[in-house]
Amino acid sequence: MSGLLKSLLAEARASGDWQRLVEAVPYARHLGVEAELVEGELLLRLPFKEPLVGNPSLQALHGGVLGGFLETAAILTLLWRLDSPVIPKTITNTVDYLRSARGLDLQASGEVTRLGRRVASVAVACWSKERQKPLASARLHFLVGGAKAP
Repeated sequence: MSGLLKSLLAEARASGDWQRLVEAVPYARHLGVEAELVEGELLLRLPFKEPLVGNPSLQALHGGVLGGFLETAAILTLLWRLDSPVIPKTITNTVDYLRSARGLDLQASGEVTRLGRRVASVAVACWSKERQKPLASARLHFLVGGAKAP
């Protein structure tokens, strides 16, 4: 996988199109995650789909879907920021569910808050209409084993 990942990363960096990398991840493809670079920031989008609803009476997305979307956003943020053909391994994932994600498309963005020789920390926020009103946020720690920023 590392040869394919390395190739996909090189393509994405050269073209600025991160969607092919997202589509190479089966879970992200299943959710329908979309990625694009906007003004030097990697933004991810999760289009609303009925099968992702966890509470039909509220039409709210399942918490696991939201958590998976946040973790996917964090991993893609690390791959975007680091020069490493190795998928980061999750050490911890803490999600804060702030509001119900009711029947709307979601967006997420991550920020690498610490990058050590072996461990990286990423903060991710997810929102629907207004970035200033996040629906959920997460703090994740990953084993990166000597990756460095390009």
